[in-house]
Amino acid sequence: MANALVVIPTYNEIENIEKIVRTVFALQRDFAILVVDDNSPDGTSVLVSQLQSEFPSRLHLLSRKGKMGLGTAYIAGFKWAMEETYEYIFEMDADFSHNPNDLIRLYNTCHKEGFDMAIGSRYITGVNVVNWPMNRVLMSWGASKYVQWVTGMDIHDTTAGFVCYKRQVLEHINLDTIRFIGYAFQIEMKFKTYLSAFKIKEVPVVFTDRTKGTSKMSSGIISEAIFGVLKMKMKSIFNRLEI
Repeated sequence: MANALVVIPTYNEIENIEKIVRTVFALQRDFAILVVDDNSPDGTSVLVSQLQSEFPSRLHLLSRKGKMGLGTAYIAGFKWAMEETYEYIFEMDADFSHNPNDLIRLYNTCHKEGFDMAIGSRYITGVNVVNWPMNRVLMSWGASKYVQWVTGMDIHDTTAGFVCYKRQVLEHINLDTIRFIGYAFQIEMKFKTYLSAFKIKEVPVVFTDRTKGTSKMSSGIISEAIFGVLKMKMKSIFNRLEI
């Protein structure tokens, strides 16, 4: 049985899901996959169910009743993983913006180098983003710098969604206290990992914007990140942030 699980949240990813599953399973390292699908109307979960007959011990599906937010999808996936025996749990998008080949590099950072969290970082060695318009690059880079300044974390890509956790990190953090449901979820998880003194390393990766399907970014997600981070930092200063 694989000791590493890749959690992939999906909503209308039927154009990408089969290819991403087959690509991960073709890697040299043995990974399992948990697809957390938010009742995609395009039939994403139906296709995953069909693929399970081909990969019965490696491909898993958690179907939810509706679109409930990226953060809650990952929390559901993490809780599912904690009920199993996986030692390394990953976050990865379904749309190939994260290169599946980099899963092995993140795994080795935790497994061989002894880090507790490995972050696939777009900004540790400059700006490694492909196919994004300049305004979105600047917004993303600026958001990470803003979060870095507010929180004091020595992390260049604070909003990265390509992450490997050692099991003990997710066991330590009370997942029921995670408040952000959009992309700011990524910030909250890193901040609580940082405050808990776990060892974190950024691994340089190239982020390539999706070529199929549609982005889930919205102004509400951005607002959550900007104002939520300030509130989170203030709570930590007065020891009111639950970890």
